[in-house]
Amino acid sequence: MRAGFARLVGDRPENIALGQNTHELVTRWLSALSLLERPRIVTTDGEFHSLRRQVDRLAEEGVTVINVPARPAETLVERVAASLDSRTLCAMVSTVLFETAEIVPGLDVLAAACRRLDVPLLLDAYHHLNVVPFDLGRLGLDDVFVTGGGYKYCQLGEGNCFLRVPAESRLRPVLTGWFAEFEALEEHSARHVFYGTGAAAFGGATYDVTSHYRAAAVFAFHEQQGLTPDRLRAVSQHQVGLLKSEFERLDVSPALAHVEPMPDERRGGFLAIRAASAKDMAQRLRERGVHVDARGDVLRMGPAPYLRDDQLRDAILALEEDLC
Repeated sequence: MRAGFARLVGDRPENIALGQNTHELVTRWLSALSLLERPRIVTTDGEFHSLRRQVDRLAEEGVTVINVPARPAETLVERVAASLDSRTLCAMVSTVLFETAEIVPGLDVLAAACRRLDVPLLLDAYHHLNVVPFDLGRLGLDDVFVTGGGYKYCQLGEGNCFLRVPAESRLRPVLTGWFAEFEALEEHSARHVFYGTGAAAFGGATYDVTSHYRAAAVFAFHEQQGLTPDRLRAVSQHQVGLLKSEFERLDVSPALAHVEPMPDERRGGFLAIRAASAKDMAQRLRERGVHVDARGDVLRMGPAPYLRDDQLRDAILALEEDLC
């Protein structure tokens, strides 16, 4: 499983720590940072709930949390970088915005700004992996932390998440389990808490790993079928592009519903349609067998690689009938 995630981020398996969900991995990571010395977190208002809720709770306890507006995405990294200072504990930013599927450009610029101020950077790549190619080296992100999981585009099911840890990391999480000293269980000292090196330091404790066997089998299937991120990206762009062009042919007032505007090359794995009644629309479409979801006033249509073009057209037809 580590090897599967490592392939998706362009890294080595030994730099991958595993967990049941991103929340447990992110909180473990936060506990390794100097919160008392730098009680200031810079993030965005476009982060997924597992991160958003945790930093909001830390803010209630007196931690300064800077929520930089996620949109417009094309200037997000510059605005996050401008919010950093010597008191900043960390920066946490998604590589693809979960509400709208917009790919955030220029992450190497943010990484460089964090590097200059010695601010750890955590990237949430959950909506990036296995639908948009992601390579740490090519993106200039060798020294950043990355979290994500397999519940979405990887098709691994629940319970399969990871934290990518730079090889040179010497962080020691306060929230720590006995897996983190697995390398030297017989040599531990009561006077010093031992940690494994790099990603091993972020090990947790005993949990049900059955889901990992399923995940390893799915990763093997992807390899056997040649389902590389590049191939899956091509399929996704065709499908999302088809949904977009079919929707834009409809006689629908933009005030009622419209495609979230962004360059096509910066659109991730789903089509975001902004509509005031998005949640009600999603429910009605599900009742008709069209499985979509909604985040606030955004209807999200995320096609899977095994769907046919005529099925996607039928989904837009159902959406037209609902709107009219």
